[in-house]
Amino acid sequence: MVLDGPPGRPTTRRTPASSTPSSRPAPASSWPTTPWTYAAASHSAGLRTIRFHDLRHSTATLLLEQGVDLVVIKELLGHAHIGVTAGVYAHVRLRLQRQAIDTLNVALGGVADLPDDPSTTAVVR
Repeated sequence: MVLDGPPGRPTTRRTPASSTPSSRPAPASSWPTTPWTYAAASHSAGLRTIRFHDLRHSTATLLLEQGVDLVVIKELLGHAHIGVTAGVYAHVRLRLQRQAIDTLNVALGGVADLPDDPSTTAVVR
C-alpha cells in the first residue's frame, strides 16, 4: 500500500496491484507513525530532532495553555486517572494559575508581577 499526503495524514490509499485510489481512507493502524518514519519526515522538513514521545507532552502542554479542560487532555492521552495527567502537567497548571492571578490583579488596578518571579518556579523532574 502507498499513502499520499504528509506523514500521519494520508489523503488516499493505493494498493501495489493498482495505482487507482481507494474510495475509503487508510485505517489509522496503517498510517506511518513509527519513530523511523517520524525521524525521516522531520529531518526532510528541516525540523530539529526531538523524541517522538515528546510530541505527546508538547501537544498536552499546548492544549492546556489554550484552556482545554484537563479531563479532555486526559482522555486524549489515554491516561486511566486524572491524577496522572494533573501530576505530569502540574508545572503548566501552576504557571496558568499564576497568570490568572496576575490578570485579576491588573483588572483590579494592581501591577502584574514580573515573569521571573521566583514564586512561580516549579521543579520539573
